[in-house]
Amino acid sequence: MARVRHRLVTIVEGHGEVQSVPLLLRRMAELFYPGRYIDIPRPIRVGRDKFLHDTREFNRQLTLAAAKAAPSGCILVLLDADDDCPAQLGPQTQERVTQTLPRCPARVVLAHREFESWFIAAADSLAGFRGLPADLIAPADPERSRDAKGWIGQRMGNYDSRVDQPALTSRFDIVLAEFRSRSFRKLCSDFRSLLDA
Repeated sequence: MARVRHRLVTIVEGHGEVQSVPLLLRRMAELFYPGRYIDIPRPIRVGRDKFLHDTREFNRQLTLAAAKAAPSGCILVLLDADDDCPAQLGPQTQERVTQTLPRCPARVVLAHREFESWFIAAADSLAGFRGLPADLIAPADPERSRDAKGWIGQRMGNYDSRVDQPALTSRFDIVLAEFRSRSFRKLCSDFRSLLDA
């Protein structure tokens, strides 16, 4: 099978995501598009609130992402929803991105509460890893916890997003997370739509 080159530029908010998001997207590419090469450069890291609420900063970072994606790449903006409703903030931000970059394929995904909520959704697959309990199981509603980092840290003993987030990203079950987490399903759907375009 021929290897198809495609560039996916990401905008993220946390230090942990700078390492974790490319790792996650490469794992998703291997799962959904085996044999296909996808170029995923180092993410552009932004301050979430400034990015979302300062129009000048929003436009500046998107323009930078579009330049990195040119001539035929695409952009994924991946942020934590925190206390905002993903169903409201997501479409609003998507509309702003589309207005700013009408010719560049781009999607906005908000992790419900935090990126780490996806680890909770696939907690069973992390049992016994990095000090997590061997009998770890996901709660009935994995996206309910406001403090997903705290949930992981309480069970791990300590959680450092710069070190532990990439490690957990390399291990958690993507299929299980997609099944249990609405926001992760959106990530998977948007990832496919960008690469199938």
